Amino acid sequence: MTLASSLFPLLCWIFYTLLAGRIEVVRPSLSIIMGAQRRRWVENAVRRETPLDAILSGNLMSAVAFFASTTVLIILALFAVFGQINSVVEAVSAIQPDQAVTKRDVELHLAVLLLMFVLAFLSFTLSLRQFNHFCIMLGAADHAEESDPEEVFVIAALNTLGARNFNQGIRAYYFALGMLAWFVSPAASIAVTVLIFVVILYREFFSAARNLVARLKLD
Repeated sequence: MTLASSLFPLLCWIFYTLLAGRIEVVRPSLSIIMGAQRRRWVENAVRRETPLDAILSGNLMSAVAFFASTTVLIILALFAVFGQINSVVEAVSAIQPDQAVTKRDVELHLAVLLLMFVLAFLSFTLSLRQFNHFCIMLGAADHAEESDPEEVFVIAALNTLGARNFNQGIRAYYFALGMLAWFVSPAASIAVTVLIFVVILYREFFSAARNLVARLKLD
């Protein structure tokens, strides 16, 4: 039970990505719908010469950079916790007096949590790189000529890839709440993870924001 509850949030994080891809075949998610808006943004951006697009691109990269740097701090903090593992075991044993929590259990759980944030960091840095490519491609577009549909598609696709990896990193923070609930009890970890899974699924496919954006009919 202890081992299963430690791995459960990580497995749900991975499974959500696979499940969302299947659901998107029959019902477009908010991310898919916003992908069309990203293409629309690029189509308009290559026809105008204003600082607006540079400002918007900078805001996107700033958000990703913030989470990437925050994730590094969390990873360093987790390494520091390994140095105080005995104190953590005592604290968890006090919170869960009915569970025979061992040092190995805590070490394994922290290792899984560390793995989750390392993967999140890789997602954020990849997203930052893709948004950087997006800015370069957008800046390289010739505003004096008719935009090339293939060029518009590639630029918008880079933006969408950056957003997809950013969302993947953000989800790690959501499912990390389930990892934290493990310190209360293994059952709490599973319950919180399931709740988070349902909430994220609702936000992506059934939320008010998704339904509002879906009302816009694009060519």
